[in-house]
Formats: sequence, C-alpha cells, structure tokens
Amino acid sequence: MRAPLSRRRFLKLTAAGLSGAAVTQISEIAHAREPVAPDEFTVTAPVAIEVNARPIPSFDTSDKTRVRFGALEYRSGLILTSRFRGFGGLSGFRLDPKGERFVAVSDRGSWFTGRIVYKGREMTGLDEVEAAPLLGPDGRPITARGWYDSESLALDGTLVYVGIERVHRILRYDFTKGFTRARSEEIPLPPAWRRQLPSNKGLEALMVVPKGLPLAGTLIALSERGLDADGNIIAFLIGGKTPGQFSLRRTDKFEVSDGVLLPSGDLLVLERKFSWLSGIGIRIRRIPLKSVGPGALVDGPAIFEADLGHEVDNMEAIDAHMTPEGDTVLTLVSDDNFSMVQRNLILQFTLME
Repeated sequence: MRAPLSRRRFLKLTAAGLSGAAVTQISEIAHAREPVAPDEFTVTAPVAIEVNARPIPSFDTSDKTRVRFGALEYRSGLILTSRFRGFGGLSGFRLDPKGERFVAVSDRGSWFTGRIVYKGREMTGLDEVEAAPLLGPDGRPITARGWYDSESLALDGTLVYVGIERVHRILRYDFTKGFTRARSEEIPLPPAWRRQLPSNKGLEALMVVPKGLPLAGTLIALSERGLDADGNIIAFLIGGKTPGQFSLRRTDKFEVSDGVLLPSGDLLVLERKFSWLSGIGIRIRRIPLKSVGPGALVDGPAIFEADLGHEVDNMEAIDAHMTPEGDTVLTLVSDDNFSMVQRNLILQFTLME
C-alpha cells in the first residue's frame, strides 16, 4: 500500500511544477461584534470568525537550528486555518506600527481584520478576526460586479487603496466612514496603462510614499508580470508631483508578489517563481527609492531567497514594522488559493541591516 501523498511531496512532484497608526486607530472604532460565521464560503456582511494557529518552530525544514537566511533572521511563524471556508486567499496585508493589528484583503473580495497575539517575540495566534466584503461605490460587494482578484493593499492615513488585478482598477476607501463598511471610489488610471497589463498578471503591489521620502504622496503600483518592450516589469507612479511609468528589471523569471517601503527609504520587493522543473522560488530584492522615477529602470540585490526546502508557500504579501528594541520586522503572508495542498502561512523575520 502506498504512503499517503503529503502536501510537500505533492508540491515537489507537481512543482518539479493607511499609515500603521491609522490601522490601530480605526480598528478600535466601537462597533457591535457579529456572531461567529457559519461554515460558508463567501461573506456578504461583516462577521466574526475564528482562526486557528499552529506554530512553525523552524524555517529550514532540514536544519531546525538554522535561523539566518540571507539578510533575514527567522523569528516565528504560524499555519492558519479556519472552519469559515471563506478564510484564505490572503493577498495584501498591512500592520500597525506595533505589528499587532492588521488589515488584509483576500483575492475573493473580502477584508480580514484582527490582531496578532504574541508571547515575547513569537507569534502565537490571531484574535478578534472579522471578515467583511469589499464594497463598491454603490454599496454592494465588488464581486457583484465580477471584480475579483483583489491582490494589493496600501495605507495612507485613514485612506486605504486596493488593487483589483484582473480588471486593472484601484479602489480607494476612507476608513473613517465605517471602517471595512466604507464604500469605495475608483482611482482614474490612464487607459494606455491598462492596455499594457495582461488580464491575470496585473497590479500586484501598492505602496504610498510617506512624507519625508522621495516621491512623497505618490502611489507606487507594481504589476505582477506586465512586461515592457525589453521584458522588464511595468510599474506606475500615480499622483504626486511626478506621475509616470517606470520598469523593474526582471531576472531569473521571477514575478512580483508585493512590496513595502522601509523608513530608510528603500523599497523591498517580494517576488516568486514557479516551474514544473525547479519548483517554487521566493526572494526579496532591496531597491533604493531614490532610483525610482518616470522612465527609470530600477534594480537591486536579493537579500533573501527560499524554496521548498523552507517553510514557504505562495507568498503574496509583505509588510514591515519596528519593535521597541529597534528591530525591523518583516511579516510575510501566503495565499493558499483555497487549495487543499496549499497553506495560509504568516512568517516573521528580523531584517539584519
């Protein structure tokens, strides 16, 4: 009798296929908590849900004593599950300055909000988790319009931006108008930009540049694999004083998953790749924000790389926060695609600068 096909063996066989302060402020707006959601797949109104967490003691699957991976040091990780079938598909994730309260979007058109629970420096679970539908300008769930693949998330004070990949749209929410109950308004984008993006490889990362940094007030949008004439990844500068288009050098067939701006003024780009021969690859590149501008071709070194020899999955989100001790902590989150053989992971690393 054959041994059961484990998730990791399956993957190897097929792989051989707002400012953070605003998150805290807004998430504490008093509102009634709904009862725990039933076992359903989609959500049409806000509901409280329960999320279970199982720890990931080590990031390296073969050397459990190893903690250093490139420029990152492993802190802790969790495997997240829920009886609420709509939990999953996490594609955008932003934290408050303490690294506790979060706002996330699912690619099925849902918000998830809640709090990370810690014991010392290690994550132990999620609490106060709520699911709610992303609403369109008319107050209906955006999925009623056929707008799925809500893949990217950016915060600018109380304003929250969400990128919808397949339809090449960016929605803006004002969380002072009901938190996740707020209606969206669409951000105008030049039609020429939309024509350059493939239907399923569109806007994948959004970041608002804060005051005090180059390009302050600009919304940076990176596509997953929209390619220019030279085969590099198309990106956009929206609003601000110098809107326009630039490119991110594409190497080794990696595609963009997400990005985050560090207080230092560097841009961290989370990337992934998949092939039937070499499997899954994850990396983070560090790019100086000062190199970004209209017409620029930007590049930077990889500071972190991982594959199926590590506790990774379809990593789609990255964020950063500072601890009271002064450590820069990176949080990576995976999208399970609502698949039996993929997982919802949340991983944290210290950036060793």
